[in-house]
Amino acid sequence: MNGLLWINLAATIIVIAYGVGLFTYLLRTRTAYVKLGKKVEFDKRVKERLGKIMVFVFGQKKLFKDKKSGIIHTMLFYGFILVQFGAVDFIIKGIKPGAHLPLGPLYPAFTFFQEIITLVVLIAIFAAFYRRYIEKLVRLKRGFKAGLVVIFITTIMVTVLTGNGMAMIWHGHEAAWSEPVASGIAFLFGWIGETAAIVVFYVAWWLHLITILTFMVYIPQGKHFHLIAGPLNVFINRLDNPGKLKAINFEEEPEDENEEVIYGAKTIQDFTEYQLVDLYACVECGRCTNMCPASGTGKMLSPMDLIIKMRDHLTNTGAAITQKQPWVPTFVFGNTQGNQLALASASQGEQESAAAVETYSASLIGEVITEEELWACTTCRNCEDQCPVMNEHVDKIIDMRRYLVLNEGKMNPDAQRAMTNIERQGNPWGLNRKERENWREIRDDVHVPTVKEMNKAGEEFEYLFWVGSMGSYDSRSQKIALSFAKLLNEAGVKFAILGNKEKNSGDTPRRLGNEFVFQDLAVKNIEEFEKNEVKKIVTIDPHAYNIFKNEYPDFGLKAEVYHHTEILAELVREGKLVPKHPVNEKITFHDSCYLGRYNEVYDPPRDILRAIPGVELVEMERNREKGMCCGAGGGLMWMEEETGHRINVARTEQALEVEPSIISSGCPYCLTMISDGTKAKEVEESVGTYDVAELLEKSLMGELKTLVS
Repeated sequence: MNGLLWINLAATIIVIAYGVGLFTYLLRTRTAYVKLGKKVEFDKRVKERLGKIMVFVFGQKKLFKDKKSGIIHTMLFYGFILVQFGAVDFIIKGIKPGAHLPLGPLYPAFTFFQEIITLVVLIAIFAAFYRRYIEKLVRLKRGFKAGLVVIFITTIMVTVLTGNGMAMIWHGHEAAWSEPVASGIAFLFGWIGETAAIVVFYVAWWLHLITILTFMVYIPQGKHFHLIAGPLNVFINRLDNPGKLKAINFEEEPEDENEEVIYGAKTIQDFTEYQLVDLYACVECGRCTNMCPASGTGKMLSPMDLIIKMRDHLTNTGAAITQKQPWVPTFVFGNTQGNQLALASASQGEQESAAAVETYSASLIGEVITEEELWACTTCRNCEDQCPVMNEHVDKIIDMRRYLVLNEGKMNPDAQRAMTNIERQGNPWGLNRKERENWREIRDDVHVPTVKEMNKAGEEFEYLFWVGSMGSYDSRSQKIALSFAKLLNEAGVKFAILGNKEKNSGDTPRRLGNEFVFQDLAVKNIEEFEKNEVKKIVTIDPHAYNIFKNEYPDFGLKAEVYHHTEILAELVREGKLVPKHPVNEKITFHDSCYLGRYNEVYDPPRDILRAIPGVELVEMERNREKGMCCGAGGGLMWMEEETGHRINVARTEQALEVEPSIISSGCPYCLTMISDGTKAKEVEESVGTYDVAELLEKSLMGELKTLVS
């Protein structure tokens, strides 16, 4: 090995060591920032978590919700992993000319495979460039950082092909099937001679090495940190009950009695470590914002921007607290806010530094995330369903709402009115709690006993029918409750209602951030269930269904919980309900978020509709897990939309695209919103809105009165 090669080797070791050192430092800083969050107990079901890695990371499952992007990303993902073996081979060639990976007779096949993979990556990166900069896909950003990645990957691919071509000229190799592209390059530039080929080889070689190391250092400092944080996020993501909210322990005392008691999240440190990993896992693909009903109708909320702003805030807060500079090389990024905060914090005394950090980090709500953004969320989880790295947006929004409501007493006046009514009368309208069971008197052909009446008669019931505030007081929703009760009567199912003893489920207070009111309701409801030995609960309200099934168990509920479409679908399958009268209608079904995305109940309501003679079931473009929210979730049912287009009207427009004669649903809230949407579009005379139970009763009984609005 001559002197130049020794110098090249020494320089290579120094550059690699420097790059790896910077990369390691960045991983340590981001880890330190994440550790500012609250500790959380890890569920050690490793086998299931590894299964999720196989499905969502290596299987790229969620990427294929957008097929074009899924194909491009899969080509880049696997291609970039595989070309690293070629990169190692290429680096060996520069350190020791003529050498390569010791693969023996397999080496020609290896080089051929590497060239094919390199071309695949180039095709994918050009396709990605086209989608972002030529097609200009709305959800994708087109800034400097996004362009950097295209430059990095293209440079890495082109330099290895060029270098291998120059190596063939340098070493006098003949064209070979195993290196078709390199052979082509050698053929085109064979006239430059050996010396020039050596120079071009090392220019390409060093450019390749430096680009790889630069990209490696760039990864933790940009959105491509998802290459590391994304798989981690998938691994630690919750395995059960997606969308479930964590209970606040109101009995817990702060370690320092003078310390302010914080409910929810006031600062970035009030989130858990797992929630903070979400921030660095974000791909910035815009899929969440693209599907968000608030963003899509002109509201301020963008789930992607919310995560990005929180991430940047975490980085700056982390820099101030840990005194670790987030951006390297520091001599290049010395003027960035994060680095300046770290330096300023390090130069101050302990008290001054703590005060500076407290002042900075107190502005999460207001300066970083606006209150308008927080109150725009319908909690539909469409953002979470779309996210390829399993980010959770809703729990963070609810945590910040909790702080506003419980610590600062801030809430939309309409929402506050509904909350007060729930506290006083057990329903959002403030109607007399003693009139809660009066709905059952509307139809004399339906038998709806209360638990008290069943006990008095010495009869037992199988299901407690939780009617909910909508079914009890809203005139349109009362018809749904009556239809369902009539169907249970016809099937011979024993059920009872709590009647005036029924309270609000607590979903509205909890999603609006008033955890205290929710917990009070939950405890009292569970006491009532236990007193009446309730084993099974069925409800027409998906919000109650979700909160009973997934969140009440934290407070002691042990009953089985069903949605009315699940029970009806089972009764139809068993032949206990036989739809016989044709309902000659073209029907499209709107999926409730709390029934669908929260609990994956998609088939039962469709099974019922398909069982009804005469029904032509047509699907909206956005159906099942892609279905758009009606706008009522997250407590927004009780708040007026003051910005942009109305969400319920936008959803109704999507339904009308398939030209239905009926829009059906399995949720009284959704039905109300869609009904208002048909009125806004002035089609209420030609397009009906009915619950699945009403349509099934019509087919079973053949009575037109059940479809009269």
